[in-house]
Amino acid sequence: MPNDFNQQVIDEFRANKGRVGGYFEGARLLLLTTTGARTGRPHTAPVGYLPDGGERVLVIASAGGSPKHPAWFHNLVANPQVTVESGAFTYEARAVVLEGEERDRSFARAVEADPGWAAYQEKTERVIPVVALYEIAQGGPPNINASSMGEAIKVVHDAFRRELALIRAEMSKSGEAGGRGGSTLGAQLRVNCLTFCAGLHNHHTGEDMAMFPLLADRHPALSPALARLREEHERIAALVEDLRHAVSAEHPDPAAARTEVERLTAELEAHLTYEEEQLIPALDAV
Repeated sequence: MPNDFNQQVIDEFRANKGRVGGYFEGARLLLLTTTGARTGRPHTAPVGYLPDGGERVLVIASAGGSPKHPAWFHNLVANPQVTVESGAFTYEARAVVLEGEERDRSFARAVEADPGWAAYQEKTERVIPVVALYEIAQGGPPNINASSMGEAIKVVHDAFRRELALIRAEMSKSGEAGGRGGSTLGAQLRVNCLTFCAGLHNHHTGEDMAMFPLLADRHPALSPALARLREEHERIAALVEDLRHAVSAEHPDPAAARTEVERLTAELEAHLTYEEEQLIPALDAV
C-alpha cells in the first residue's frame, strides 16, 4: 500500500489530470503501477520521468539516495509489464532496465538537467537504475482519462501546454546558467524538445485523419472552422520543424532555440484555444 504522502499525490494527480502542487509542482510526474513481486497485488507510486523520444520514457530508481532500490523497481524486475498514467493517458508498458553505456548516457543526461540526481547517487553505494518504459501497442483509440470526447481534447491540450511551459522554463534556466543568453543547450533539453515535437505532430495527424472528418460529416456547419484548423496545423508543423532544426544542430544555439520555442508557444496557444471553443460543444454532442 502507498504511504500517506504518496496517496495524497496519487489522488491529486488523478483528480487534476496530471497536475500536482507542493513538492512535485513543476515536475514531470507519472503514476507507475507494478505487480508486487511477493504479493501479486498492484502497487502504484508517483515517479519522476524523463522524455526519451516518441516510443519510451525513462524513470530512475533513486529512492532519494536510499541504500535499497525502491519497491516498484523490484516489482518490475519480477514482472516487467506495468501500467503508466501520464495524466492525459493510461497505457500498458514494458519495462526494460538499461545497462552499461546506455544507462550511463541516460543518467548523465538526467544529471545535466537536474543535479539532484547526482546528489542521490553520491548518497548511496548502489548504482541507481534507469528504466525505459515502452508503451505496448493496443488496438483502437488511446485510453484518454476523460469522460467525453470534448473533455478528452481539453485534457490532451492541457498536457501539451504543461510540457511546453516546462520546456520554456528549462530554456530560461539554461540561459541563466550559461550567462549572456546561455552558451549551451543540454542534451536532455534537446530530447525534451524533440519528444514534444513528435507528440504534437502525431496529435495533429490524428486529428486531420480521424477527428476532423468525423466532425465534418456530422456537423457540416463546422467546415470553415475545420478548414482554418487544418491551415493552422500546417503553420504549426513549419514552426515545429524550425524548432527541431534549432535543437538538432551539431552545436545548437540556445538563443535561437528559445526564439523558436516562443514562436511555437504563441501560435499553438491561439490554435488550441480556438479549437476548444469551436469543437468541444460538437464533440460532446457526438
